[in-house]
Amino acid sequence: MKSKNTFELPLLKTILWVYIIMCVIIAGLNYGYASKAPASVSALIRWIWEFYENWIKTLFIFIGSILTLRIIGSSQRTTLRKMNLMGFIIAALVVHIVAPLLLHNGELYFFAMPLPWTTTPLQLLNSESSFYLSRFPVWGLSGITFALIFYVCISALVIVGTLLFGRRWQCSTLCLFNGFISEVFAPAFPLVGKAKKMKSKALNFFSILRWIFLVIALFFTFYWLLLLGGISLPGDIHLMSKIENYKYLSSELLTAMFFWIAFTGRGYCYYCPLGTMLSLLGKVAGQKIITNNANCLQCTQCNTACPMSIDIKINAKNGDPVTSSRCVGCGHCVDACPTRNLSYSTTFLKKISHN
Repeated sequence: MKSKNTFELPLLKTILWVYIIMCVIIAGLNYGYASKAPASVSALIRWIWEFYENWIKTLFIFIGSILTLRIIGSSQRTTLRKMNLMGFIIAALVVHIVAPLLLHNGELYFFAMPLPWTTTPLQLLNSESSFYLSRFPVWGLSGITFALIFYVCISALVIVGTLLFGRRWQCSTLCLFNGFISEVFAPAFPLVGKAKKMKSKALNFFSILRWIFLVIALFFTFYWLLLLGGISLPGDIHLMSKIENYKYLSSELLTAMFFWIAFTGRGYCYYCPLGTMLSLLGKVAGQKIITNNANCLQCTQCNTACPMSIDIKINAKNGDPVTSSRCVGCGHCVDACPTRNLSYSTTFLKKISHN
């Protein structure tokens, strides 16, 4: 008897491969060649990049979500994971389709991640920055204003949402950089080889690396804030912008893709600077995985399901809540638990559940 999912998983993996390969090719042309190409060729490359990043990406999110639910639907509950996927579909429709059409700006996705993940919005406030100089002729002053308003709205939504719902709000519902990939294509990882858990030495390495990346992100943030404040700083601002751009392309975009191929969809989440900041807000929000709703069988299904290599089982043994700063609130462990012993909670969620 053939498996119900004979075509879903290969198709899901194929879509992810296409997404990675096309991203590398088109992003390479957009960031490496477009600035040197003739105006007509440069405009065409930019249009292809925007079309791919907006329309094709949204299509992949929709199709991938359906395939993932078909793959996991017969083996376990999918309550929280359905919520994750629905959130990413809505986020993609808003950020990649509706807002660009309304504001006539196909690059709004640059403004969908709050500080300190990228200083793009701050650079757009500096009329001497290379980003401003490249966008002003295309967007005009009104386009720049709308992009910044969009950014402020997104940032407020993320911060307030995290204080209410914990890190789950951004990292497992709204993030259109790495979060959506990790959820939409969850059964496809890794694309090469077998799934593996992070070892303790690697966890220690990433626990240090995430603070290093946060410091780097804050450095760029304060650099542009000081410039905007009228403080003269050494160095070429165009060079600083290039360095940050290269950091994004190498240690974030390409490295995240490497994790998808060889390790896990959540690889970048281990050291994402925004994720680190939101984990601190998650502490304020009282984010936790409750582990005493029923009896724990010590079956390890929660540990197996966790993409962030958190030892949930050891907490569940004694009924202690899981409050790890690595927790992205994806709810995979909650859905995987056969006795429904686990649940995701924050101070706000606890309060409304009792009303």
